[in-house]
Amino acid sequence: MNEDFRSVEFAPGKTISLETGRLAKLADGAVVVKMGETMVLCTIVSAKEAKPGQDFFPLVVDLRESFSAAGRFPGGFMKREGRPSDLEVLSSRLIDRSMRPLFPKGYNHETQIICSVISSDGQNQADVLGGFGASAAAHISDIPFDGPMAEVRVGRVDGDYIVNPTITELENSDFDIIIGGTADSVLMIEGEMNEVTEKELLEGIKAGHEAIKKLCAFQEELRSEFGKEKREFEPVPVNEELKAKVYEIAEDKTKEIISIGLGKEEYGDRLREVREKLKESLAEIEEFADLTGEALNIFNDIEKNELRNQILEKQRRIDGRGPADIRDIWTQVGYLPRTHGSAIFTRGETQALVSVTLGSKRDEQNVDTLFHEEPKKFMLHYNFPPYSVGEAGFMRGPGRREIGHGVLAERSLDMMMPTFEEFSYVVRVISDILESNGSSSMASVCGGSMALMDAGVPLKKPVAGIAMGIIIGENNHVVLSDIRGEEDFMGDMDFKTAGTADGITATQMDMKVKGISFEILQEALEQAHAGRMHILEKMSETISEPRKELSEFAPQFLKMQIDGDMIGAVIGPGGKVIQTLQRETGTEIIVEEDEKGNGLITISSENLENAEKAKEKIKAITGQLDEGAIYKGTVKAIKDYGAFVEIVPGREGLLHISEVNHTHVKNINDVLSVGDELEVKLLKVEHGNKLRLSRKALLPKDDQD
Repeated sequence: MNEDFRSVEFAPGKTISLETGRLAKLADGAVVVKMGETMVLCTIVSAKEAKPGQDFFPLVVDLRESFSAAGRFPGGFMKREGRPSDLEVLSSRLIDRSMRPLFPKGYNHETQIICSVISSDGQNQADVLGGFGASAAAHISDIPFDGPMAEVRVGRVDGDYIVNPTITELENSDFDIIIGGTADSVLMIEGEMNEVTEKELLEGIKAGHEAIKKLCAFQEELRSEFGKEKREFEPVPVNEELKAKVYEIAEDKTKEIISIGLGKEEYGDRLREVREKLKESLAEIEEFADLTGEALNIFNDIEKNELRNQILEKQRRIDGRGPADIRDIWTQVGYLPRTHGSAIFTRGETQALVSVTLGSKRDEQNVDTLFHEEPKKFMLHYNFPPYSVGEAGFMRGPGRREIGHGVLAERSLDMMMPTFEEFSYVVRVISDILESNGSSSMASVCGGSMALMDAGVPLKKPVAGIAMGIIIGENNHVVLSDIRGEEDFMGDMDFKTAGTADGITATQMDMKVKGISFEILQEALEQAHAGRMHILEKMSETISEPRKELSEFAPQFLKMQIDGDMIGAVIGPGGKVIQTLQRETGTEIIVEEDEKGNGLITISSENLENAEKAKEKIKAITGQLDEGAIYKGTVKAIKDYGAFVEIVPGREGLLHISEVNHTHVKNINDVLSVGDELEVKLLKVEHGNKLRLSRKALLPKDDQD
């Protein structure tokens, strides 16, 4: 049993430790990764045989946090962890995207990686530790794995890049990206930044990769000491006779279709005809009749190879565009009459319908995770219904893809959002993808930016996004702007950048092959910048700055400050006073206490008039009653000498019998009853809290009622 932690300093002042052989010994590979007092147990198990007929790699990655790791109970009624949080889903996706390209082609054995956060110090984040540990577990195991790889986070404070910054260090950082890669190349990038240049982003990636090299070398040392002998694996050989037959039947027709330059629907229809003809032809040949699945895989290779060759050799894409060309764009704002803001963004055959909802502080989302507790006041939700790709399917809750795309779009816009102090609304953006052939997450960024401006949200600058691709040949490469679905699936890289005219705010990159140079990455970034500027210009033709006025349907806000000693009076026993205020005025009232002990009150309503009424009533409750002002009150008690009328919750005044009418009133019960509502004038505030009211002051002198 090997129980000692081994450590490596992979960046200035940053040390990571790893042990194996103590925990989870029945897994194919298991390690515990430690940085500070954050610890992650990473395990991997892979089936010894692939399931019959399995034609894809069934890899599942789960990073899960336990609140016990930080000595906490989960929030809410159920005191155990439930479905994974968005952060856990995103972290799992990042590990998957870095690990998946490193398993051998044709390795279709069911494989599961679980990264369990077992200790948390609240400073060193577990996501990148999980990525490093997942690779280490796979590398020392007997599972075929072309690693190692590592993940690191890069921040930047005062111009200096910091690898794996703490939560505290990130508070002052204008840069937060996660990089996954091998010692030779970068495999995955995702993160957000505050309008950095392409050059600055590239420098940050390089800084992260230097640390990755050291972490990969450390894993090689661990393997030499603790590694198991790798299982023998040989991919199923291609049936050369079947391959020749498929090429004979389908190659020429496939080349012809690809060379025409077609839209998604027509391209798919024509290719489907070739596929059906292929199946019919093979069904008539006895030796190939039962090999339809394998034949279709060969057919897919024909399509992929021809698409790549056409781009590499002719610089011509599937729809006839050149490498840097962007599809036609049309946009519209204000399409939905009752939402607070809306936009349609259409680029080629990708379309997003985006809506904005403005809410009060009560609508904020409480985030309960190990590392993030601050409520979210800006959120973007991404929906991908099956009809967007012309398919029928079940409508379930958001999957990992929807969550990942939504987080990327949210990050892209978040840097340009006003602070809550500047714009006291909670903001929710919904992006419904209506058509998809190309990056719908970047369409969500563009549509989200326009919808926010349509809603009157004071967005600092418009934001646009673009998806790039790369095809790498033996002797050349081609960078593609605004990639279509086929180019994403059959290319070697998917690289998304979003930002303003002045810099990048978010990025995501996935490599499907090993070995991309920083020179190619720089070329892709520069071409992406040109594409982003083109899209921003197209967007500005529809809307270029936030509207000056909010939608008439947006909630209206009033803010006021009261003495801290009066907070209890406004809330009332058991919340009775504030509940009555909200019910009577049709408002929502939030009472908070600031650092100085003052009461901060936010009043929201569908119209400003109701909010003003609530404000006046609160002023009255806190002693800010204006003599001579008119109030609508309710009779609470009848006495021989008059009636007690509540003019604001908790504040009653005496309406003396002599102030009821201009004429003499012998019996007040003849005029008023308990529960009657009436308008009265505040004549005087005596001794600080006694109120003298008058009804007759509001009646004409000839009115004897």
